[in-house]
Amino acid sequence: MDSKLEAIAQRLQEKFQTSFEEFRGEAHVFARPDQIVDVLTWLRDREGFEMLATITAVDYWPQEKPRFHVVYLLNSLSQNLTLMVRVPVDGDRPEVPTATGLYANANWREREVWDMFGIRFLGHPNLRRILMPADAEGHPLRKDYPLGYEEPQFTFNYEEINRLKPYARE
Repeated sequence: MDSKLEAIAQRLQEKFQTSFEEFRGEAHVFARPDQIVDVLTWLRDREGFEMLATITAVDYWPQEKPRFHVVYLLNSLSQNLTLMVRVPVDGDRPEVPTATGLYANANWREREVWDMFGIRFLGHPNLRRILMPADAEGHPLRKDYPLGYEEPQFTFNYEEINRLKPYARE
């Protein structure tokens, strides 16, 4: 791994008591939800991570504590570095403070994570669905979301599938 990333991770550990992990050459910093805005501000202003590439989440269901990891992927174009900041969040009330004040594109990224995973971003200026219809129930990228199923139609089961299909009535 890059020695610059190791130095940055060490400074983060000293300043914010974050933990650090390397996995297959990628740097992962683990921060608490209450400190994510401070960590992102520090990385942007002091360490040169001027670009928020994406925000996403990972669902570890059936594990509940933590159930989710909110993942921020940051890039430093001037230093040619990439850093992943992960925030473990419990499943009973998944909430993280918003990063919209730091990175403009966090607005849309956080709305997508809210829509797909149901993780609320506290202080977000317009947290509403972006991909799903406004009246949709649930969050489809959660592992406990019920899957819809339709059996594929083949020659051997054509009659049975055709009999169960809903057709318009005149």
